[in-house]
Amino acid sequence: MAGYSNVMVINEDYAVSIPENLPLDGVAPLLCAGITLYSPIKHWKAGPGKKVAVMGLGGLGHMGVKFAAAMGAEVTVFSHSPSKESDAKAMGAHHFVSTRNPDFNKDLIKHFDLILNTVSAELDINDYLQMLNVDGTLVVIGLPGKPYAVEVGSLLPARRSLSGSMIGGIAEMQEMLNFCGEHNIVSDVEVIKADYINQAYDRTVASDVKYRFVIDATTF
Repeated sequence: MAGYSNVMVINEDYAVSIPENLPLDGVAPLLCAGITLYSPIKHWKAGPGKKVAVMGLGGLGHMGVKFAAAMGAEVTVFSHSPSKESDAKAMGAHHFVSTRNPDFNKDLIKHFDLILNTVSAELDINDYLQMLNVDGTLVVIGLPGKPYAVEVGSLLPARRSLSGSMIGGIAEMQEMLNFCGEHNIVSDVEVIKADYINQAYDRTVASDVKYRFVIDATTF
């Protein structure tokens, strides 16, 4: 049976319990974008005393901001869209940096413990590696359109690491959902009807969505 069916039979090992206080439309993206950000944030122990940067405030990035802030980290958002600053801070970010400024990283060298790269746009990854503190890690989550040209010199001085992460397991997903229930965290969504899918695709390509589309399956 397809994912748009109203009833499915699955193995109980692959079922998760959704907290009753969370709206289902906001929960839907948690099972993809949510766990994709929760997993690395938890793995690299973001929390009180840690400085975490999120590159990009889109469907993935906005979940990273919410989780890192809820875990007690000091969160900074890097975005090429200055208009998203108010959204970022409403989600829990403490700082916002516009990457339209060519010197955006000048005052942030050796500043962050963890940087989460959620963008797929072409960029110079070395600009961000330089902002890692000693033993800091930059985690690639968004798939780049072209391979990164990494300067090894960006890694050596402070024992920095470049890593990657994608999705998470069922046990971790349940842990994430429980965390979301405790902290009232859901994805920011726009619910659409099935006949709006083509327009939604065009808007997604144009980065015109805050921050995930959710299709109302009853409209198929």
